[in-house]
Amino acid sequence: MTFDYDLFVIGGGSGGVRAARVASATGAKVGLAEEFRMGGTCVIRGCVPKKLMVFASHYSEAFADARAYGWDVEDGTFHWSRFQKKLHAELDRLEGIYRKLLDGSGVEIFDSRARLKDPHTVALADGKEVTAKHILVATGGRPVLPEIDGAELGITSNDIFNLAELPKNILIVGGGYIASEFACILNGLGVNVTQYYRGAQILRGFDDEARALVAEGMKAKGIDLHLGTNIVEMREATADDIKGVSEGVPMEDGKPAQLPQKGVGKGIWVKSTNGNEHVFDQVMFATGRAPNTNDMGLEEAGVEVGRRGEAVVDEYSQTAVPSIYAIGDVTNRVQLTPVAIREGMAFVETVFKGNPTPVDHELIPSAIFTQPELGTVGLSEEDAREQEPVEIYCTSFKPMNHAFADREDRVLMKLVVSKESRKVLGCHIVADQAGEMIQLAGIAVKMGATKEDFDRTVAVHPTMAEELVTMKEPMRTA
Repeated sequence: MTFDYDLFVIGGGSGGVRAARVASATGAKVGLAEEFRMGGTCVIRGCVPKKLMVFASHYSEAFADARAYGWDVEDGTFHWSRFQKKLHAELDRLEGIYRKLLDGSGVEIFDSRARLKDPHTVALADGKEVTAKHILVATGGRPVLPEIDGAELGITSNDIFNLAELPKNILIVGGGYIASEFACILNGLGVNVTQYYRGAQILRGFDDEARALVAEGMKAKGIDLHLGTNIVEMREATADDIKGVSEGVPMEDGKPAQLPQKGVGKGIWVKSTNGNEHVFDQVMFATGRAPNTNDMGLEEAGVEVGRRGEAVVDEYSQTAVPSIYAIGDVTNRVQLTPVAIREGMAFVETVFKGNPTPVDHELIPSAIFTQPELGTVGLSEEDAREQEPVEIYCTSFKPMNHAFADREDRVLMKLVVSKESRKVLGCHIVADQAGEMIQLAGIAVKMGATKEDFDRTVAVHPTMAEELVTMKEPMRTA
């Protein structure tokens, strides 16, 4: 059978674009369809704009630090519209780069929604149909609203970059990395932030000691964090709600000090599980994401779809249909952009280079851009001690730059070490630039470095990271 394409990719995010480009470089004829903007979640509504907002949010604290270091400076005023204009210009530039890379690689682009018709046919929204020997689904994921009455009044992380203006106050619901990062970002930009999480501690799944220090640091910076708390009910606020509220909108002389802002709604009344009632300018939900498989034709084509809507794949990213593969968040394996890119590369090695390459999901470093920042690789202390006896090397201290500026922020450096093999099973850092540090530590952990390998490494002084190689005695065993 003759096909229009050797490979047709559905989805123009980082994973899909990389797979399309690399496959095309092998001589394959490749097409790619994207219904929204090239770059996907990471470039358009995720990692990149979020990290730029992280940078912007640090300056409120930097003004105080500068004065402590002898600079004569005044606190500046953050102009959301000025930042937002430059932010969107940068996203436009990056999208243009993605398109040029595809064009330069010979990939044919279709700016259209696409869905599967059968194992070798893709139907485009304009009515056109194309055939392909192989189809790669790389449609990513999306944030979902919880099943709460009135949830439609809230926003998600997709909406935060497009607000006409910043709210005076906001409730963020969720305790994962997205909720916690945006709580820190908006707090740094001057928004009064309240965060509800139904669990006992934020950042579930990460090392307990590390996430506790992050939570402590967030509260110290002014975030009103409520654990074991969720929304019972929410609706548009009435005049009586606004008049009677005491926390979401502070009262001064019997009148609301901060009315809900023009342009961000009439205000949202929220009742929580602890019985409190508040009015917020905005409510942002970061309570989960779902794979983008709705109305994609996957099941009709024979692809198995899991309980959470994910495309079910094997270790080579192949679905139950031999001609159809899936990578990235749509598979709900590890929801990280670099992982999607790696999966795309492994797919090309397997299908177009005759080199069957399973995807390696072990020992993936990651960073949470909260304030303070968290970097982690490998096993948490809790997970490691369930597997084997371990030693815990850990230190917490006030770093030089914070101590000099009279800031209370503390750093955590932690190594989880196997008693038997002496391998470092996990490394966890809570500190400024923890993400930069964990990238390098991740190399050593991935290589199987032992605690003695760390010990033999000469410290770089004075740095925070030198503590990783100077901790000689375990703090505890487990």
